[in-house]
Amino acid sequence: MEQLVIRDADVVDGSGEPSYRADVVVDRGRIVSIVKEAAAAGCQRPKAMRELDAEGLVLSPGFIDMHAHSDLALLRDPDHSAKAAQGVTLEVLGQDGLSYAPVDDRTLAEVRRAITGWNGYGDDIDFDWRSVGGYLDRLDRGIAVNAAYLVPQGTVRMLVMGWEDRPATPEELDRMRRLVAEGLEQGAVGMSSGLTYTPGMYAEDAELTELCRVVASYGGYYCPHHRSYGAGALQAYAEMVELARQAGCPLHLAHATMNFGVNEGRAPELLSLLDEALAAGADLSLDSYPYTPGCTTLVALLPSWAGEGGPEAVLKRLADEETAARIRHDLEVTGSDGCHGVPVDWDTIEISGVSDPGLGGFVGRTVRESADLRGESPWATARRLLVEDRLGPTILQHVGHEENVRAIMRHRVHTGGSDGILQGAKPHPRAYGTFPRYLGHYVRESGVLSLEECVAHLTSRPAARLRLPDRGLVREGYRADLVLFDPRTVAAGATYENPRERPTGIPHVLVDGRFVIEDGRRTDVLAGRAVRRSPVRRNAGRG
Repeated sequence: MEQLVIRDADVVDGSGEPSYRADVVVDRGRIVSIVKEAAAAGCQRPKAMRELDAEGLVLSPGFIDMHAHSDLALLRDPDHSAKAAQGVTLEVLGQDGLSYAPVDDRTLAEVRRAITGWNGYGDDIDFDWRSVGGYLDRLDRGIAVNAAYLVPQGTVRMLVMGWEDRPATPEELDRMRRLVAEGLEQGAVGMSSGLTYTPGMYAEDAELTELCRVVASYGGYYCPHHRSYGAGALQAYAEMVELARQAGCPLHLAHATMNFGVNEGRAPELLSLLDEALAAGADLSLDSYPYTPGCTTLVALLPSWAGEGGPEAVLKRLADEETAARIRHDLEVTGSDGCHGVPVDWDTIEISGVSDPGLGGFVGRTVRESADLRGESPWATARRLLVEDRLGPTILQHVGHEENVRAIMRHRVHTGGSDGILQGAKPHPRAYGTFPRYLGHYVRESGVLSLEECVAHLTSRPAARLRLPDRGLVREGYRADLVLFDPRTVAAGATYENPRERPTGIPHVLVDGRFVIEDGRRTDVLAGRAVRRSPVRRNAGRG
């Protein structure tokens, strides 16, 4: 690996402090020297085997995507420009309580079906692992960017209890505790939940608290997609804050939004709740994406009772007229828990992807638009899609509010997370545009954040949450995961119409001191590896 000097860069180092001009020397994957302009005056400047002229460019730490759904994409697509081209050098996987480890043969097949809309079914993947450690070992064979992993609580519950909606027995809870502990011992950084997704949503708070005590005992953090982002959102946030307090566990709130009409303009109430918790000593952080629509799977909107028993049971219920009518009533009248307690508005549900190419005509249209074209009710169209695509459709859900997005991203414990689903013909542009959109739209164009503050949100803050002692800052001795961007032109190229367009203004990205993006083009370098936390075992008493 050749030595590199990055010459005349405007260093925004991730600390939030003002930028400075410097030459930065990289060797063997580390930052070995930083020579500031003032210090270099009259002195011999550093030399290296290779020099990069960074005149006019900002040099910052690589961006950390705190909420990624690249669990299979990193294995499937070595290029992975969706994230590398944004300047992302580390992604946190295993989100929303559902991923591919720990599993056995039964649960692997079930989880592959359950989250087909997130990652595809994976016919092109050799699933040669079953444990968390085995999955991380698979990543270590070489990936485009680094990746950390959260133990998915829903998958753990599926492995122990199947898809049953009931409290765990003491024996089952003990086994779940052991599985979470094993995952953390093998290198996971914490645990995630998806509390509007089955089967994780069947867990009561007492069960989650016990698992969080295990997480805390290994120095990890809890990352819940909590029970509502719509009706009852504030109560759902408060529930997670209290649960983490009782467990003594650090808390990171996933894609912290306030969506649907019932929450318009209510972000200050959420931030007040969080400020009170922080003042009381809570170890708390959150992430968000810089867009208003959400993105999930169509099947996720269904009521939780419809998901009991797993994907095949869902399909059987949809095929039964009487049961399907109950599901429709919960969706359109009551407001299902899968739709955050708000009656579904089919005008806001846009199909973004399907597994069956023969259903591609539905993509890019709302459910109501497709229903009108077919001369049927929106429910009939949604039901048809779920059955014919075997629960595969992904959706954009146009239910967010710009003022909430801006208020939340200003908060002092905010970090960036794309929540990027890479599947589908027209995925959410956040998968390809989150980080340049922060820098271009919200820094340069809107002034919501200063450049130094925004970079800190995307680098040092997430590194601190992950407890990574040598990432997230431009410092001597730190890992050379770096991005160079032009603050005058950096922007997201991805739009709703063309969601896979690459960003502009990010010519160079380095992972472990090696160029994965050079002069705006993806190289063939696979310098990424699994980022494992070395846990320090503490007392995991039930307390």
